Amino acid sequence: MTSLAHQLKRLALPQNDPSLLSRSEAASLLFDCKEAANIDRETFFAIGCTGLEELIGIDASFETFQPTLFSQMSKGLERSVQTKAVNQQLDESISSFLIHLSPYFMLKPAQKCLEWLIHRFHIHLYNQDSLVGCVLPYHETKLFVRVIQLLKISDPTHKWHWLHPIQKPGVPLARGTLITHCYKDLGFMDFICRLVTKSVKVFSAQPESLPHMRVLFTFYASTVVSALGAAANVTDTLVSKLLPYIQKGLKSSLVDYRAATYMIICQLAVKMTMENSLVHSLALQISKTLVKTPLLIKEGLSCLIILLQSQKEEGLGENCFEPSWIMSSLSSFSFHFSTFLEKYISCGTEFVADPARMTEINKELLPLIRLFERKYSKTLDLVLEQYLKDVRNPKEQDLFHQFISLSLSGGKYQFLKDTDTSLLLSLNHPQPAVRLLAVRHLDEMIDELKEGFDDSFIEEAILARLKDDNLEVVNATLFLTAKTFSEQIGYSLLSLIERADLSKNEKWCGILDTAIQILIRDGILKKNKDLLNQLVLQLLPYIVITINDSKSSEWKVALCIAQSNLCSLHPLLKGWPENEMWWNPETLNRKNKDYLNLLLGLFDSLLSGASEGNNTDHFRTMMRLLFEVHLKKPEDQFRFLSVLWTYSYNISNQLNFVVDAMLQTRALYIGCAMLASQSMQTKRKLALTASPVIVSLLINLGSPVSEVRRAALCCLNSLSGIKESPFHPIVIDLVQKAEEITSDQTYIIQSLGNLFEELHTQPKGKPQPQKLSEALGALLECVKSITCPSYVARNMMKLLQEVNGKVVLSHLLPVIDRLLDRVLNEPDGILKDEALLLHIIIGKYNEHSAELLCTNQRSLGLFIKALHTSQEVYKGLSTFQMRALGQVTKSFFAALSDGKVQQKILGVLFDLLLNCKNPDCAQMIGSVFKAISVDAEQVSVELEPLQKSKNIATVHQKRKQKMQQQRKAQDQECAQEESSVNWQRVTLILELLQHKKKLKRPQALIPTLFSLLARCLEPSAVQENLEYVKQLILGGLLNICQKLSPDGNRLKEGVLDEEKFNVELIVQCIRVSEMPQTHHHALLLLGTAAGMFPGKVLHNIMPIFTFMGANVMRLDDAYSFQVINKTVKMVIPALIQAEENSGPSETAGDLEGIVIKIIRVFVDALPHVPEHRRLPILEQLISTLGGERFLWILLVLLFEQHVTKSVAAVTSGEKDTVLENDTEFWISVCCEFSAVEQLQSLMGILSYLTKLPENKEDDSGQKKSRQHRIKSSNQESELFNVESHSGKQLRHFKFISVSFMSQLLASHSFVKKVRELHFSNWLLEDVLRYINVVAHSVEKNADSLTAKFWRALLNKSYDVLDKVNSLMPTETFIPIIRGLMTNQLPSVRRKAMDLLNNKLQQRTQWQPAQVSYISETHRAEEEQAINRQTALFSLKLLCKCFGHEKHEPFTAVLKMAVDVIASEEKEERNVTGSALLCAAEVTCILKALAIPQLPRLMPALLNILKHTKELAASEIYLLSAVTALLKIVETLPHFLSPYLLHILLQVVHLEKIAAVMGPSSQVHLRLDSLKTTLATKLPPRVLLPAVAKCYSEFSSSTCLGAVMDILKEHIVILERDQLSAHQSELTSFFVKALDFRTEHSQDDLEEVGEVEGHIIMCLISMIMKLSEMSFRPLFFKLFDWAKTEGAPKDRLLTFCRLSDCIAKQLKGLFTLFAGHLVKPFADILNEINTCKTDKAFFESENNTEKSCLLLQFILDCLHKIFLFDSHQFVSKERAETLMMPLAHQVLINFCMADDSLWNASVNYQILLQMRHESPKVRFAALLALLEFAEKIRENYMVLLPEAIPFLAELMEDECEEVEHQCQKTIQQLEVILGESLQNYF
Repeated sequence: MTSLAHQLKRLALPQNDPSLLSRSEAASLLFDCKEAANIDRETFFAIGCTGLEELIGIDASFETFQPTLFSQMSKGLERSVQTKAVNQQLDESISSFLIHLSPYFMLKPAQKCLEWLIHRFHIHLYNQDSLVGCVLPYHETKLFVRVIQLLKISDPTHKWHWLHPIQKPGVPLARGTLITHCYKDLGFMDFICRLVTKSVKVFSAQPESLPHMRVLFTFYASTVVSALGAAANVTDTLVSKLLPYIQKGLKSSLVDYRAATYMIICQLAVKMTMENSLVHSLALQISKTLVKTPLLIKEGLSCLIILLQSQKEEGLGENCFEPSWIMSSLSSFSFHFSTFLEKYISCGTEFVADPARMTEINKELLPLIRLFERKYSKTLDLVLEQYLKDVRNPKEQDLFHQFISLSLSGGKYQFLKDTDTSLLLSLNHPQPAVRLLAVRHLDEMIDELKEGFDDSFIEEAILARLKDDNLEVVNATLFLTAKTFSEQIGYSLLSLIERADLSKNEKWCGILDTAIQILIRDGILKKNKDLLNQLVLQLLPYIVITINDSKSSEWKVALCIAQSNLCSLHPLLKGWPENEMWWNPETLNRKNKDYLNLLLGLFDSLLSGASEGNNTDHFRTMMRLLFEVHLKKPEDQFRFLSVLWTYSYNISNQLNFVVDAMLQTRALYIGCAMLASQSMQTKRKLALTASPVIVSLLINLGSPVSEVRRAALCCLNSLSGIKESPFHPIVIDLVQKAEEITSDQTYIIQSLGNLFEELHTQPKGKPQPQKLSEALGALLECVKSITCPSYVARNMMKLLQEVNGKVVLSHLLPVIDRLLDRVLNEPDGILKDEALLLHIIIGKYNEHSAELLCTNQRSLGLFIKALHTSQEVYKGLSTFQMRALGQVTKSFFAALSDGKVQQKILGVLFDLLLNCKNPDCAQMIGSVFKAISVDAEQVSVELEPLQKSKNIATVHQKRKQKMQQQRKAQDQECAQEESSVNWQRVTLILELLQHKKKLKRPQALIPTLFSLLARCLEPSAVQENLEYVKQLILGGLLNICQKLSPDGNRLKEGVLDEEKFNVELIVQCIRVSEMPQTHHHALLLLGTAAGMFPGKVLHNIMPIFTFMGANVMRLDDAYSFQVINKTVKMVIPALIQAEENSGPSETAGDLEGIVIKIIRVFVDALPHVPEHRRLPILEQLISTLGGERFLWILLVLLFEQHVTKSVAAVTSGEKDTVLENDTEFWISVCCEFSAVEQLQSLMGILSYLTKLPENKEDDSGQKKSRQHRIKSSNQESELFNVESHSGKQLRHFKFISVSFMSQLLASHSFVKKVRELHFSNWLLEDVLRYINVVAHSVEKNADSLTAKFWRALLNKSYDVLDKVNSLMPTETFIPIIRGLMTNQLPSVRRKAMDLLNNKLQQRTQWQPAQVSYISETHRAEEEQAINRQTALFSLKLLCKCFGHEKHEPFTAVLKMAVDVIASEEKEERNVTGSALLCAAEVTCILKALAIPQLPRLMPALLNILKHTKELAASEIYLLSAVTALLKIVETLPHFLSPYLLHILLQVVHLEKIAAVMGPSSQVHLRLDSLKTTLATKLPPRVLLPAVAKCYSEFSSSTCLGAVMDILKEHIVILERDQLSAHQSELTSFFVKALDFRTEHSQDDLEEVGEVEGHIIMCLISMIMKLSEMSFRPLFFKLFDWAKTEGAPKDRLLTFCRLSDCIAKQLKGLFTLFAGHLVKPFADILNEINTCKTDKAFFESENNTEKSCLLLQFILDCLHKIFLFDSHQFVSKERAETLMMPLAHQVLINFCMADDSLWNASVNYQILLQMRHESPKVRFAALLALLEFAEKIRENYMVLLPEAIPFLAELMEDECEEVEHQCQKTIQQLEVILGESLQNYF
């Protein structure tokens, strides 16, 4: 682009922007550009105004812009045509608005306002800077990008072109890009700074809106500070840009603005070196700002410090800041803090009755006091010490104690219970006892890591008490020294050793021992050589022993020094003591080991040579020389022999020498010989503890080789006389048992165990216990000695494995300590014998020595140390930790009398479990905890929130870690309590408790567990996944409850305070948790708790079941199902029990209300429950509640759910399916209960329905009259709240309820259960009562829109009544029915009769008395027509059921029925029909007794049958009349002769009606039965005259078929003699009847033919029964009748048809009589041949039809004759007679038919024959075709194309004759048609 173009572009005005003229796109923030182009201005204005109104609701300052930017005038303002002043004012208004809008930019209302400004004022073109400034703080959002995309910034010279890269991709602006541009483009930085000042200016006019600027200040500070930090160097230009805005920020009263300025100053100070003047100026201004407006003091001071620290010190001057206010604050702090303390005490006095208030105050003050302590600790201590001296009031002391508990170092000012003074003063108290108590208290505090102590105070206290003149205090202080050691304490111990004086007090011995042990542990002396040198110098006097008394203090101290590792640490002590008691191969140096190895090998060789061979003397001499040269002294000899005696037990074999059993035995016998030769004095020395002889001999008594044991006993026997020996009691005892020991290698163990057991029993006649005790001590001292080989000590401890007790363990503690230290410090250097020895000694921690742990802290400490020693020193050897854990047995733990020791060990076990990584260890701890019997209180202590983090090496480290944690918490401004829960530890303990059975006082755990559960539910615990912990806690509580109450009943008084059981917390746990497993645990716990604390559970019962419905019931697993069952089983009985116990109290009154709510929860949840779980859940619920009482409530709620929810959720087409499924489910629910419970439920439903309002529109007064009084009106609404449901739903609910009852009563399962039940009439009474209510409603709503509903409901109610009726026994039924029939309502009376009818129809077995009773029930009274009809039907059924047994009552019934039938007044048809049926039924029963009524009954019945119109109008009425007539005819056929003619006449009439109804109608079927009855039941003498008369009556009718059918059927059943007797009469009748066609010659041929057919078939039925002799004359008579001269020709029609029918029936037999018919038939054929004569055969209009009909009959008859001819009937003569008439008839038929369609059909049939397989047929077809063409001539041209293909085929036929005939036929056709046909071929 050229420079000119650039200039023109810059000069271009916004109003000339092409986008403003575009009609297809428009700039928009909320819409797509194309979519926005289609939106009108009014819509944009409405959007903007809506946004402004919403913003005004948030900030009222936006109201000022409503008259300007959002007024109606603004809609027409076009700024492109406005003056510069107007546009400038508009820009200012827009700029101000955008500044106000910026804090709300992310809100939708703000975006709506921007949309209007963009559309109307085009701010994206005119006000780009203001718009970018508005949205710039949100540069990391997508909405910012959307705004930038509206700007036209593609020009590289544009100010905002650097934002162009983010327009197209639409990604937010990277913060790095913003920061880089900020320090590179100082104009942009200036823009940001100006934006802040401008915004401050705008918002300063509205102080209430200043907090909204925080977003801008944050953006300002973060951007500028980051830009300064990112800049490579801060230039003077940049600083000059910032300084004016820094000055404004420091002067501003806005806190956020000033804070941002402080941050920028700090960044500048760190980033660059300022001029002194600038530093001086900034420091002075900051200090002045702090003096004038003391806000942000901390931040201001920090800024000042950074500024001064980061700049040059020189040249700042003395007046660069104002320190006076700071110094005055610091100097007066002490005074202010003292005042603060006094205020705290006075406040505590004021709130002494409100401890909760003081707890809140302490919580708020805690961070402040910790801050004081951290920054001004000396001043704080000074104030506390001063106040402590003055406080005397006990209340003030308590408050002071409470205050100092908030301090980290305040513990020293706490008051001790036993001293009534503070710990600090107690430590310096003049009385030693008080100082001792204070030291012990401090020890406990260190162990528990309680707050209020720092390392300096503890160290000072230890140093002071080590200088104490009381040795008990010093000894107690040494235990503190062991726990917190420092270099200064080490030197203090040297001073303690220096002032020790064994001569004055023997207690110094123990003190020195302890001090030495402390100094040599943990490598302290190795690290500090100076301390080692000084220690050795202090101990040198104790090494030189001046007293030959092994029991003296000097000996003990020297022994302690010798047994310690001190001699190996310093070269001055190496090799001391020289004269060792043992020659220990384990500790000898290489040179001595080689020397000893040489001696052993030489001895072995010499001994072997001296025992065998020829040179024994020489070897013995050499042996003597060996002893004289190398082993001159007896002590050395026996030390050497002791090595030989014991070295076989050495596992490590340091000498690489093997001592076998032979060498060992020989050495023992040599020793025995040498002992025998020793003097008594030497023996005494050898028998002392300083000699290894007896110990070495004793361990051989456990050798597996018996000879070794025998030799050792020989040696001991030599020493048994040395009574001065401390081992004398042992030796004497063992020598006496030499035989047993020799025989059994384990006997020595048992023997020593029994021997030292006497120390406790003290039996008479045994050595004194003192000597035994000394002997045992001597053995243990040997084991304890550091010079004793570990393999000797190990085997000695094996012999003493049954010797236990505190004495044994106390002697062995140094060994444990020494070996454990070696395991910890030198695990690779420990020998296997030493490891095994340590295993055995740890085993001495048992129930016999457990008491020592309570009295000896060292014993306890070493045991705990062993528990922590988890190193595996040898593979395959269990760790010492596992060994120690194995010792914690049930008996051992129970033997610990001190609960604190038990607590300590328990805590260690839990800590080990927490930190161990070895699964075997964890399993072992679990087994240990499961086995021991623990007090729940002890577990409770371990579960309580921990005060510290355990397992830290030293107290110093612990303190340091705790301080760091607290400082971190304070930095995060978190004022939480220090006590926190180690959830991992708690989880492990709770897991152990799950399987813990032996738990004492388990109820003590309940408060702690609930406390933990409460912590789990705290908001701070949400971040941690504590669901498993919750489950463990709930499971633990459940186990405790089951232990306290195994049967689930209430607890005995005093076992557990009910208030400690927090049911609300469990319910809260259910609500908060989302884990199903947690829900299950909680529900099971609540279920168990319900039996123990029913009252508490009842108060929370609804949340429990609401949750179950919303969560647990939806799960499809067996465990969830069991949880639901158990909860229901446990909670519901508690609910019932509470009601029973509370009696008429409020709880009892609320029971049903609560139960309704519970059931509703289950019902509401039912759609979400898996289908196969629904029935068991509801069954369990109702079974637990009680089916008789609450099943009906469940059903009502199910109905309500279906009406309101189920139906509403489906389409109309699915409603029937849903109803069917629901009903099936409801019935399944009911069938889970007994019949009694189901009946009770039905009665409950009926009762509830009865009390519901009739309609929704009922007024309040009406509602009160029908109030549902279950317990209260509220509970009525809870079942089906009429107010909350529509009237339609109310009606639907009623209908569903009644329908369900009907279906339930009819269900198979219900009927099966009721069958075995004694039925009560209560249900029937309730049903009738409800029917009465519904009947009233029907009458009341007869004219309303709901009338149809009420009628349907009444019918359903009747249906229910029917079902109840069918289930009711007869003895109950009859009295109820009698009562109902006297009811005032006709509908009830009618329904009672319906019930009776139903009962009667069930074929119930009735007793005679019942029959009499019920027969008296019916009496004729004035009644409604439908009731009269029902009554007649009942009488009919009664007669049918009981008429056979008792006739008398029904004679009156018959008379009454006849009265109704014969009544002159017109009755309703239904009543008359019922009366007819009743009369017929009674007639059937009464038989002859009904004859007196026939004169009245039959005329009336026949009269009814005459009115055919009425009969045809009502099929039921017609059917009733026909049925009545049928039954009467069937019953009394012989008494109906007076009425027979009329009966036949009516049958004829009825036949017409039945024909219309169809052959399958009931009327037609009954009429057929009637005709059959008349034909079969009446004798011929009666019937035949009646038929003849009837024919005469109807001779002119075409409906005689019915009469003929009766006669036909009658003839069929006649016997031969009867037929013979009446043949002449019948013949005369038929001759007369056959004239029917003649008499009706002008009538319709079809109708006449139908009647004639009945007559002929009737005649044939008689013919078929005649013999040939009888038939022949009859046939000829009929022939003569037809052929007689002058006879009507119509008779020929009748005769020919009769002949055809006879031929059909007789078949071949008819040829016997047909010979006479040939000539007449031939004559008739000729006479009707129109070709021969033109005279009509029949003199009538329909001559042709009759002629054709006659021809048909003749031909059909001839056809049948020819067809069935088997006797050569067709002779030549007969054939000639018939041939020509028949041939002529065929031609006539051809000629008569000129119909084209018929021609085409005939032609095609002839043509088809041309393809016949027979040549003769093909030949004949050609002839027929030619004849056919001759007849129709030129008309054949139309048919010719169809014939051509066939003729063409025959022209090439295989038969020559056919081929020649075809050619002739073609020639003939050409002649006939007059056209050549050659062209077609």
